[in-house]
Amino acid sequence: MKLDSNYHSVFKLTYHLVLVVKYRRKVINDQVAARIREIGEYIAPRYNITFLEFNHDRDHVHILFSAHPNSTLSKYINAFKSASSRLVKKEFPEIRKHLWKEYFWSRSFCLLTTGGAPMEVIKKYIESQGEKNDHRTPVSHRAN
Repeated sequence: MKLDSNYHSVFKLTYHLVLVVKYRRKVINDQVAARIREIGEYIAPRYNITFLEFNHDRDHVHILFSAHPNSTLSKYINAFKSASSRLVKKEFPEIRKHLWKEYFWSRSFCLLTTGGAPMEVIKKYIESQGEKNDHRTPVSHRAN
């Protein structure tokens, strides 16, 4: 696994984002999806985010992206939703007749972390730290 880095840290932060059209309106075709992706990729560098994969259905999009530890994910998601909503409605005016009160995206979103070991493996690893070949004095018995 290749890790990302900056001056002070090494990391691998990947996320799966799902954005749904308000009321699941089926307004995303290939042309609209391509424009949504373009907008997201254009905004992403300002938030230290890199698109890795993008796909869509008629009423939602899936985005796989990587981020830096200092990325403000909620600010990126809000900026992306705002810009894509505004531009898609402007550039594809026929979509407006399918929307309710000008809303394009649902207020909610799904954001999942990806990659790495399963949670149980990580828990066991952390629990086992200090057990093997540990000849240190337990904390409760150390001299002050």
